[in-house]
Amino acid sequence: MVRLGIAGLGYWGPNFERTFANLADSEITALCDLNEKRLQHGVEKMPGVFATRDFDELLQKDIIDAVVIVTPTKTHFSLTKKALEAGLHVFVEKPLATSTRESQILVDLAEKHDLILFIGHLFLYNAAVQKMKALVTSGELGDICYINSQRLNLGPIRQDVNALWDLAPHDISIMLDLIGSSPVSVNCQGLAYLNEKVHDVCTLTMHFEPKKMAVINVSWLDPSKTRLMTVVGENKMATFNDMEPLEKIRIYNKRVKTEPYTDSFDEFQFSCQYGDTLSPWLNQVEPLKAECQHFLDCVQTGKKPITDGQNGLEVVKILEAADISLRNHGKMVQLNEIEHFSSQKMADIAKEVA
Repeated sequence: MVRLGIAGLGYWGPNFERTFANLADSEITALCDLNEKRLQHGVEKMPGVFATRDFDELLQKDIIDAVVIVTPTKTHFSLTKKALEAGLHVFVEKPLATSTRESQILVDLAEKHDLILFIGHLFLYNAAVQKMKALVTSGELGDICYINSQRLNLGPIRQDVNALWDLAPHDISIMLDLIGSSPVSVNCQGLAYLNEKVHDVCTLTMHFEPKKMAVINVSWLDPSKTRLMTVVGENKMATFNDMEPLEKIRIYNKRVKTEPYTDSFDEFQFSCQYGDTLSPWLNQVEPLKAECQHFLDCVQTGKKPITDGQNGLEVVKILEAADISLRNHGKMVQLNEIEHFSSQKMADIAKEVA
């Protein structure tokens, strides 16, 4: 049995409260939120649970083994660091932190204290995404050429982070899982309409070796909710439409084929091949339930999470590079500019972990 404290009962926190409460291996023993009304509402659903508005007080109570952090992004680093230093396993919502440096500190802290650091990249626990991964690893799609995704909606509008940091972590985590490597460079463009300091619309392009790319479009200002990812392989193509209630995955037996002959006109060297479109059956399990159960399993057995601290670090590294590009009019940013710290910064990290 894993005793849990949940910090953050706003938009997403109550979903964790509901999900963990219905899992046999967990017991919610503490709740924390700065808002007294939200805190009392949480207590009403779980009479007898310890409740506090002070995160430090939560950590001092010997009634939890792990803490679930579902608070604004800017608080992730400080709260996660405190929890790890208190000897607690941590489930923190995406993104792990607001910089690569902060993320590295948290990864090193978890390793130092032999604790689970679990990042809420929910879509890696989605049956449809897992099916897409199987299509890639089995070779059915062939080598990936490129991936394109759209994550659009009218709101909800946030002030603490821009649309890139709010929405893109989902697609970045999926793409890293499908491609199996990190990009070598990124560039990002966007515009801020509602608040000149917060970008509402962003397009991120990630460049992978050899000769692969992935494009992510995110927006808070679109008239309809869109959650669509397209994976183009050398043999077949596939789409993941999370708004589709039944046929979330579709496999297209389509490709552009190179003919074994040439002609005086270059376009005749290629032909489009069309085939059947299939929608495979999926064993639909609520992704949040699967994610929460995996966290409990990792805490109880010590096994490495699918979405561990290193996974969270890679996503933040890309977001940080994209943010630099965004603020420099789409400049191409090499990932090694982000991942290679100066010796002084590494020394600072070592001091903070020690």
